[in-house]
Amino acid sequence: MEEIILPRRMFLWCMAVTYMIAFVSLYVQIPGLYGNDGLLPARWQLRYSGKSLPEQLLSSPTLLWLGPRLGLDTHAAMELLCLAGVTLSLAATLVEAFRDSVMFFCLWALYLSMYQVGQVFLYFQWDNLLLETGFLCILVAPVTLIRGSRVVRQHDRVTFWLIRWLLFRLMFASGVVKLTSRCPTWWGLTALTYHYETQCIPTPLAWFAHQLPVWWQKLSVVGTFVIEIATPFLFFSPLRRLRLGAFYLQVLLQVLIILSGNYNFFNLLTLILCLSLLDDQHVHFWLRKADETKDKNNGSKLQSWLSYLLELGVWSFIIFGTIKCFDLQVDTTKKSISSRTAFTYHQFNQFLKTVTIPCVWIGVLSLTWEMVTSMFKCACVSGFLRRFWGMIQWTVFAAATASMFAISLVPFTYIEYDSHARLWPGVRQAYEVVDRYQLVNSYGLFRRMTGVGGRPEVVIEGSNDGATWTEIEFMYKPGNLSASPPVVTPHQPRLDWQMWFAALGTHTQAPWFTSLMYRLLQGKRDVIELIQTDVSKYPFHQQPPAYLRAHRYRYWFTEPKADGSYPERWWRRVYDEEFYPVVHLGNNFLESMLNQFGLKDKSSPRRVSNTSVAQVVRWVRSQVRGVPAHTLIWTLIACSATFCLLQSIRNGKKCRENPVDNAAAAATTESDDKQDVCDSSVDHCEEDDKQHQGEVEEEEEEVNNGEEVEEGNNDDKDTVSANDEEDEEDDRMER
Repeated sequence: MEEIILPRRMFLWCMAVTYMIAFVSLYVQIPGLYGNDGLLPARWQLRYSGKSLPEQLLSSPTLLWLGPRLGLDTHAAMELLCLAGVTLSLAATLVEAFRDSVMFFCLWALYLSMYQVGQVFLYFQWDNLLLETGFLCILVAPVTLIRGSRVVRQHDRVTFWLIRWLLFRLMFASGVVKLTSRCPTWWGLTALTYHYETQCIPTPLAWFAHQLPVWWQKLSVVGTFVIEIATPFLFFSPLRRLRLGAFYLQVLLQVLIILSGNYNFFNLLTLILCLSLLDDQHVHFWLRKADETKDKNNGSKLQSWLSYLLELGVWSFIIFGTIKCFDLQVDTTKKSISSRTAFTYHQFNQFLKTVTIPCVWIGVLSLTWEMVTSMFKCACVSGFLRRFWGMIQWTVFAAATASMFAISLVPFTYIEYDSHARLWPGVRQAYEVVDRYQLVNSYGLFRRMTGVGGRPEVVIEGSNDGATWTEIEFMYKPGNLSASPPVVTPHQPRLDWQMWFAALGTHTQAPWFTSLMYRLLQGKRDVIELIQTDVSKYPFHQQPPAYLRAHRYRYWFTEPKADGSYPERWWRRVYDEEFYPVVHLGNNFLESMLNQFGLKDKSSPRRVSNTSVAQVVRWVRSQVRGVPAHTLIWTLIACSATFCLLQSIRNGKKCRENPVDNAAAAATTESDDKQDVCDSSVDHCEEDDKQHQGEVEEEEEEVNNGEEVEEGNNDDKDTVSANDEEDEEDDRMER
């Protein structure tokens, strides 16, 4: 069975980076979104009724209840929690020993605290996905900070399996809902002819992708269905190459989405989940490093040929099924491939009823296999105390994994009503108990394609005299016809995103829009910075507008000119209708809307806290004010990656310069009944240490017997072969 030490470590590092991105992106927007003068002040979500702290946490699980105990209002407490999240995630990114279950529990609790008061600006599927994945990190990461995050436990494959199951649920549901929604663009395979220009914040490459021929767009929709519906079943294949093939197909889809659209950390998080499909051997292949941990006896030639034939049969079946289901035909005259949906909604619904419960049983069988094999490895550990302790750990984590799997069946079976109704009532009751903590969630992306008749876009205009109107341009969302689409991944400008949703309906369906108009009329700087980080680019930065209004337009990408040259503008638009009438401070309509949605703050002005903690929070805010969020995020990512790379190079150089010391350290660790495996990201000294086989021969035998393996913290050690003949044979194979 393949080891998953390296993918697990890569997963934890990437999750630390993702948390850092999410906290930084949210932190820069807190004053405008949730501040005392923001669009939806967070203090309105916390009602201090004199209850005890445990009762408050039970009613609304957020650490913001601790704000008054620190002398902070809700706004300052949110900033403090975000800064704590940035600090902890940055520490976990730079120092491997901090990638511990305690650290990930703190990060999950901090983000959950933000989510509880985030209201509409935090109710996105990627926020739910981050919370669910973050909670699973608590089970995947090591239990204690003392031993570091490179310790190998026999139950690691069990907990890491939950990441694969989450990836399956995410991708399969995302593919299914596109068809169960009965959206004509998905059924007609024309969704991508609208998607690139109608998505929330397209990238410049989206303009070029939009120009591709229709037959290619339809074929791309077919490929999306295959990747999201068919290939997820390969995640649980016992054949390693099938899982790797599914991995690369998922990576292809996510990379294309990242290139054509700004979806913050969502697709990055999906790529991180894909690491659950890898093993140490494939990571060694990426690093161009010989894998010495794999079994020397790779099976008979007959077994290998049977595996190849089975894999070929699976891929042939998928290709054949794709051709039949979508009636793919090559048109040699037009040099294209025609496609259409060759099945009905009823047939697809029957297919869904047929496969939903088997999907659950596939998960049960796959998880059972992981649990049984890990239990067997625990039982093979030498030494009664170590075996006893290993079995206790296995019992606890296997029970936790089985529980998480059980409650995840509730949101997973939402895709098919009859299957959901057949679930055991106890599972649904358990799900209802933990639902407020966002441990498991339902997913389904791009259920329906919007903007078929043109991309709706709300444009706000301001005036000082009521006669001359000036458009207020946002940094990221389309507005100016000549402005190039931005690239802001992995930052999410949450106001720009909600402006996209607001344009799909009326202003009464987006109460926060009335608050936006009100704050702009007041000239609140925190809200203005959500529109333009550089306030000088805001047309009314010197004096707030006396009047505001909003119109809805229909936007389309421009087309290349007849001679093939590119047009001067990226967009074209036509006027649609009035979205929000002309309002001013004291306007009856504006006042009625504020009162109707409870947006008028009738409480007395809050006293500014002068505690040391509050002063530190305000100082940090003053240092980052005016810095674009995506610039801040990429700066932190670049610095963190550079630090980790330099540390890896330094450790590798030290290992090459002191091979004798490394072997001595390995022998010392052996005397303490601890076994170490090589850290492939920093250790490249296997060939130099083969002369010390006698010192670690016993260690190699224990590893083969299933002994628990712990990787040393920042010590460069290598596991070497115990047999000279096998080493010579491997050398000949490598040549």
